[in-house]
This record gives sequence, structure tokens and C-alpha cells, in this order.
Amino acid sequence: MKLQFKLIAALVFGGVLFNACSTKKDAFVNRNWHALNTKYNVLYNGNIAFEEGREELNASYQDNYWEVLPIERITIREEIILDSENKNPKFELAEEKATKAIQKHSMEIKDTERNPQTDEAFLLLGKTRYFEQRFLPALEAFNYILRKYPKSDKLNEASIWREKVNIRLENDELALKNLKRLFKFEVLEDQEYADAKAMMAQAYINLSKIDTAIQNLKVASAYTKKNPEKGRYYYIIGQLYNQLGYKDSANYAFDKIIHLNRKSPREYMINAHLQKIRNTKLTPENTLEVYEYLTDLEEDRENRPYLDKIFRQIAEFHLENVSDSLALAYFNKSLRATQNKPQLNALNYENLGEYNFDKNDYKIAGAYYDSTLVNLPENTKKYRFIKKKLDNLEDVILYEDVVHYTDSIITIYNMPKEKQLAYFGTYIKDLKEKDSLAAKKEVERQTRGVSAFAETKGGKQNKGKFYFYNIASLGYGKTDFRTRWGNRELEDNWRWTDKAKTNIAEVDSIANNATNEITGLTEEQKYSIDFYMDQIPTEVTVIDSLKTERNLANYQLGLIYKEKFKENFLAAGKLETVLKSDPEKRLILPSKYNLYKIYEESGSPLTAQMKENIITNHPDSRYAEILLNPNAVLEGDTESPDAKYADLYKKYTNQEYLQVITGTQENITKFTGDPIVPKLEMLKANAIGRIQGYDAFEEALNYVALNYPNNPEGKKAKEIIADQLPKLAPKEFLQPNPSKKAENWKLIFTFDMAATESATTLKEELEKAIKDLKYRNTVSIDIYDLENKFVVVHGFKTQDYALGFAELIKNNKDYRIADENFVILSSNYKIIQVHKNLTAYKTHTVTPKP
Repeated sequence: MKLQFKLIAALVFGGVLFNACSTKKDAFVNRNWHALNTKYNVLYNGNIAFEEGREELNASYQDNYWEVLPIERITIREEIILDSENKNPKFELAEEKATKAIQKHSMEIKDTERNPQTDEAFLLLGKTRYFEQRFLPALEAFNYILRKYPKSDKLNEASIWREKVNIRLENDELALKNLKRLFKFEVLEDQEYADAKAMMAQAYINLSKIDTAIQNLKVASAYTKKNPEKGRYYYIIGQLYNQLGYKDSANYAFDKIIHLNRKSPREYMINAHLQKIRNTKLTPENTLEVYEYLTDLEEDRENRPYLDKIFRQIAEFHLENVSDSLALAYFNKSLRATQNKPQLNALNYENLGEYNFDKNDYKIAGAYYDSTLVNLPENTKKYRFIKKKLDNLEDVILYEDVVHYTDSIITIYNMPKEKQLAYFGTYIKDLKEKDSLAAKKEVERQTRGVSAFAETKGGKQNKGKFYFYNIASLGYGKTDFRTRWGNRELEDNWRWTDKAKTNIAEVDSIANNATNEITGLTEEQKYSIDFYMDQIPTEVTVIDSLKTERNLANYQLGLIYKEKFKENFLAAGKLETVLKSDPEKRLILPSKYNLYKIYEESGSPLTAQMKENIITNHPDSRYAEILLNPNAVLEGDTESPDAKYADLYKKYTNQEYLQVITGTQENITKFTGDPIVPKLEMLKANAIGRIQGYDAFEEALNYVALNYPNNPEGKKAKEIIADQLPKLAPKEFLQPNPSKKAENWKLIFTFDMAATESATTLKEELEKAIKDLKYRNTVSIDIYDLENKFVVVHGFKTQDYALGFAELIKNNKDYRIADENFVILSSNYKIIQVHKNLTAYKTHTVTPKP
């Protein structure tokens, strides 16, 4: 009886359960069954996964405190996110749970949703898609709630999230309109009100309406119950006040973050302290107070994770306080303390680069700028600015090295022999002392390293073992190798390094090494006065050449400082040095004119004197004409560098190569130092290649690449040498291949260069014959070399067609063109034009392939 009762009860309960599983019956049991299952099973797990995913995002997100922080901590990826892509497995799980709740537990009966938890499932679905940056599907989910569930208690929250999506989609005006309507017609809870006001602030920031954004953030910070949000809002308020220039108001906002103390993330508090210091102008009265403030921040043990930023602020303090050595030390300490913060690294490297540039240490400055670029995202304004500066610095480094080298040799050459001997004697003495001290330190270092390891447990265990089995010796050897050479790949020539760029790790040694490192010398040579004396040039022509090279380098430096760095003081110094050094005639006038422009810009009393000098001593020059009548020159200057280049380029396109070569050479001399010179050199190289062939072209390109390595023309020359010249190098003539349908043949008539009229007449006759005989060929006159030109008929499909056409125009009574000619494969015609080896081709027997 008892068993029977249990069976009946089980059947009744099973029936009720079975009926409750139906989503089509609007019964009390069905509604509550699905609501409870949705809330405490599916959505419970989905919300846990969502919060875990959100925490992971917050943990991995890095704020850039040198720009205005966004309201939300979310990184917007550049790539397009498809609906099927899920980047975070936690969000993927949350979306699966939300989808499951909708698909299995939704009870839409007669257009009414009977499961009160379904709207929350759609809300979770939308939020998950939002953080996956699938904004359009997220917008669809939020709009569904607002449209389908008018009595839902999640309407306000869904409305706020929808406007978040609109802001991400850059529909800021629409988001503001909808949020204002929400405030007008709905009653919001405090946290909802704070969230809505915060998103309005973000929209106003995007629209550059800073004042309104600040007001909305103040309201949001007052209503939010979450202290991390409160701290973030205060910090953004401070940043916005800084943008407007209201330092006191900004510091008031930062003080509020500091008063929150541990209630808000410590990172906000540290950055608030640093921002307050940046907003404080140093005076003799507050310098000590600011220094003690920074010292307290540095010594607080809780601030260790933020020492990189604190060190940087201390460095800026010392830099402003003219304590350069301390500033450099703290910039380097900040770099060593920084982990995975490229923006901070970039700022530190840029400061070090600027400092060394101002000190004229260009090689070191270039190394720091190079490291700055590594830490900046490409295609940004800052990256392009630093890249341009680095490119210009490469020119400065090149020419400064030339000046330093030539000055050193000329100075030693001008010394009496007794002073030369004394100079090298002192140098060798210092070199010996330095080498002896370095050797002593190296021995001490090795002894300390081996002794220290020998006292360890591992060292005692390996004591007395053969070198290659002794862990102490091996370990020390590896450490010593890394110290000397760094991390090197196991490959041939592993000691070679790229000399074009200075490794930032070597900067300190470069800065402290006042003596040039001597490499590749024997001990006898290294310490021999006679060896050094033999290196001094004795021929006057060599010294004159060095002086010419030095003057040109100083002139180029003057132009770079003037035009690219706007350093008029340095530029004037270089150009004045040129004029005092008995320069070539071609450098005198442009140096004077550029000095005149510098004096004029700086308001120097020397302006009138230099103008009078140019007009009096160079009355027929282009520069004198500019000074006397600048308006007339601007109206139509046919003698300007650009006009000359345009005229020569037109001649190049007309195959007047000899005139191009002579014209470019004349104008290169005339416009020395002008930016047009590399272009003229490149045009000259191309003309030489056209008329003299491969070898001369290669030589001319190498000249451009070596003399203008950092100009676009020099870089282009390097590319041609590396990529195109190897393809043009082969001289072997090709055999015709009937299987290659793209190949064609040419019919060539040879003329002397002076026979312009005859060549033109033949060209006209050939064009008439082609038209009359209904051929589709074309005719051109091509320059071959200085002595010969070709009349070329292009476009024959086979050799027989070309020979047949030649025979036809020779025997046809209407034409009777019997001029000497030959046929050639197009690829072979390219070879004879490149290598100028027509004679070799005519003696070459071409036999068609079977």
C-alpha cells in the first residue's frame, strides 16, 4: 500500500513537472518553473561568467594618463569584429547562457512575454556583445527590450546601455538626445542617474564641449555609490580643467581623489599627486616643499608599483631646477622601473633625446629618438614628428662627423713637429694608463665573480673539476660574454653590428668615452709615436681636399639647422665658419644669403650690412636680384632652381640626354646646398644611364646614394641598386622561343647622331607605309649613344614578319626603303640599350629554337 502511494505520487509529480516544462501554456506552474530556472540556473551562471570577463578586461586595461581618460575602461580594437568571433571565453560563455535562457525559457504567448526573466537575458546578451565590441548586435538586443517589454524594470538600464552603444558608434548627438528624454520622462535610481550622466559627459568630451562635460561628471561623481568610479570621474574632471587652463580647479579635483585614499584605486591617487605637482609652478619659495613632497612619494613602500611615474616626475623637477645630472639619473631610473608602458618609455626617451640634442650630442640624441619610435604607435602625429626629426638628425650626425674628422686632421697638420710629438706622446701615455686600469678592473671583476660563486653550494660541488665541467667557470664565462657582447645569435660573423644606429645600452659608454677606440692595431702600433706621425697627411692637396670637405659639411649643417630645426643661432655659427675658412667660390654667395635671412628673422643689426655686401660684391647674382626686387622675381623666376629642373626634365623626356648631363652639372654647381641638388643629381644619373649604359649608370647611382643617403633621391638610388640593377645586369643575348606568345620583334635602322633630318624623314616614310599596308606597328626614334640613334619599328609577332616587312618596303615601288637594317628580339633590344653592346649582338649568331 505504501509502495503504491509512492508510485501514484511520483506519477502525479512527474505529470505536473512535464506540464510545467511547456513554454506554450500560460499557467502559474509554467511561469514560475521557467522563471526560477532562468534566474537561478542559466542567468546566474551567465552573470558570473560576464563579471569574470569584465574583471579580466579591467585587469588587462592600461590607462594612458597623459591623455584624457575615457569614462569606461575598455580598449577599442582597430580590427572589425564579426558576429561569429568571440575574443574572450568568459563573454562567450555568458552569451551562450543568455541565448539558452531566451531559446529554452522564453514564454511568448499571444504577443506577451510571460517569463519575467527574459528581459534580463536580453540585457545580459546586449552587455556581453558590447564588451566583445560587436556594437550593432548589442544595439539590436537593447532595442528589443525597449520595444518588447514596456513594463520591464530593466527599461532604464537598457536605455543607458543603448546610448553607450550609440556613443561607441559615434552617434553622440543621438545619444545625448535620448538621454535627455530619459531624464525628462523617467525616474532613475541614483546609480542609474550617475551612469547616464557619465555617458553624457563622454558624449560631450567627444564633441569637444568640455565645460558641459565637467558639469555632468560632477553630478555623476556625486550620485555614484562606487568609489572606483568616483575616483575616476574626479581624475577626468581634473584633466578637463587642465585642458581649459584652470589649474586651481584641477588641483581641487585631484585633492578629492587623494582624500578618497584607499577607497579608490591607488593608481588614481598617485597620478593625482603627480598632476598636482605638474600644476605647481616652481618658485624659490616652494622648491624645497615640492622636493620633499616628491621624496615622500618615492619613499612610501606602497608606491613601489608606481615608481616609474614618480621617478619621471622627479626627473622633470630636477630638469626644471637646472640639476641636469640628477634629471638624467631619474629619467634612466624611470626607464629601468617601467614595465609594459610604451607611452611612458617614449616620453622618457624623448626627454633624453631632447637633452642630448640641446647639448649637441647628436649621435646619442639619435639613439634616444630611435628608441622613442619603438615605443610609439605608427601612423600617429607624434610618431611622424619624431621620425622626421630622427631623419634630419642622421644628416646632422653625418656632417658633424665629417667636420670633427677633418678639423682634427687639419689641426694636427698645422702643429709644429715638436707639438705633434708632444701631443701623441701625451695621448699614448693616457692610453696606456687607461688600458692598464681597465685590465686591472677586469681581473678584479673576474676574480670576484669566480670567488663569489666558489663560495656557493654549487661552486663547492664543482671545485677542482675540468673547465668545461665546472659550473662556476661556465656560469661566469656566460655572464662575462653577455656583459661584453649582449645576446647574440649563433651565426657567422656574430661580432658584426649595425653601425648606422647606436644601441641605447651603449649610450653611457659613448658619452663617457672621450678617446676614439683604437681597433685593429697591434700593440706595437698602438703605443708607437712613429705610427701616429706616419698617419698625418703630408701633401697640400690632401689638406686642401679636407678643407673643401669641411666647408661643404659646415654649409650643409647651416642649412639643416636653419630650415629643419629652426636653430638660427647654430645655423649662423656654421655659415659664419664657412665664410671665415676661405671656402670655394660656389659656397660664398649662398652662405651670405642664408646668413642675411637668419639676421633678418632675428632682427640683428647685421641684416643691412649683409644685404649691402651681397648687392655690392655680387651685383649680377640671382640673390642680389631677389634682394633688390623680390616681387619681380616671384612673378616669374625662370632662373629659380625649380624652373631649371623643370626645363631639364622636359629635355630628358625629349631624349636630349647630352644637354641634360651638361645642364644638370652646371646647375648643381650653381645651386650648391639647395634642396634641388639631389634631384638634379638623380636626373643626371638617369641621363648618363640612357646614353652611356649600365656601368656608367651604376657608378652615377652609387654617387647619389653615397652623397645623399638621407634624401629621397639617395634612398631611391639605393633601391634601384638593390632591386633593379641585378635584373639589368645579364648581358647574354636570349634565343627566340616560339612558345612565348608575348615576345615580339623590332626592325632597326641605324643613323649617326647628326643625321636628324634623315632619321625624321625615314620615320615619316615608315609610318606612311604602315598605314598604307594596314599594319599595326608603331615607329620611334631612340637614342643609342653619343654617336648613334635608331629608327625603330615595334610590334612584329615573329622574326619572319619583321624580315618580310623589311623586304616589302625595300622592293615596293611606292617606298623603295633600302636603308641598312636588322631585326632583333625585344628582350635583346633592351640588353643592347642597357649595355651598349650592339657590336657584340651583330657578331652573335641567333638560331631559332626548333
